[in-house]
Amino acid sequence: MGKILFLIFDEMTDYEVTFISHLLSSEACKEIITISYEDKMIKGRSGFLYKPAKLVKDVLNYNVDGLIITGGWYGEVRPELIELIDKIYLDGKLVGGICGAGTFFLAKSGILNNVKYTTPINQWTQKHIDIYGENDPFPRENFISERVVRDKNVITAQGTAFIDFAVEICDWFNLFENQEDKDNFEKEIKGL
Repeated sequence: MGKILFLIFDEMTDYEVTFISHLLSSEACKEIITISYEDKMIKGRSGFLYKPAKLVKDVLNYNVDGLIITGGWYGEVRPELIELIDKIYLDGKLVGGICGAGTFFLAKSGILNNVKYTTPINQWTQKHIDIYGENDPFPRENFISERVVRDKNVITAQGTAFIDFAVEICDWFNLFENQEDKDNFEKEIKGL
């Protein structure tokens, strides 16, 4: 059974990753491990409370199949997270980021310099500078205005594209027999 890390933090937009965590656990038989910087309760935007299973610093040497980072506005970047993102990326394992914070963390790690990506942060405004305390970390030359972008072992998505994000991650883990199976699953989930 492979392990998938999910970074959780206060005010995360948890709905963006609950569907994919369910699919990975039930359909791909992956062990879901929630990680955070500190051993404390995390309150998502939904109001749900989460308890991290492990600390980021304690999973740096774990053998995992991937890391998924949800969105939100106020995610703090610490060196241990950058180290973890870089390690998983360089190991060729899945790195997924959705919405603002998810893609921001990937930009801060530098891995978006090597791949095409998407983010809902189309431009870095004064509001972003005020919140994050820095200038634009995104390599804009690699940005693609799409709902979801998969390049190499990195999958990024707009926050509203959480179903597309889940489908691409399922495809990464070969959960579909073929393109038709993938398309039919997506149509069924979206009600098309």
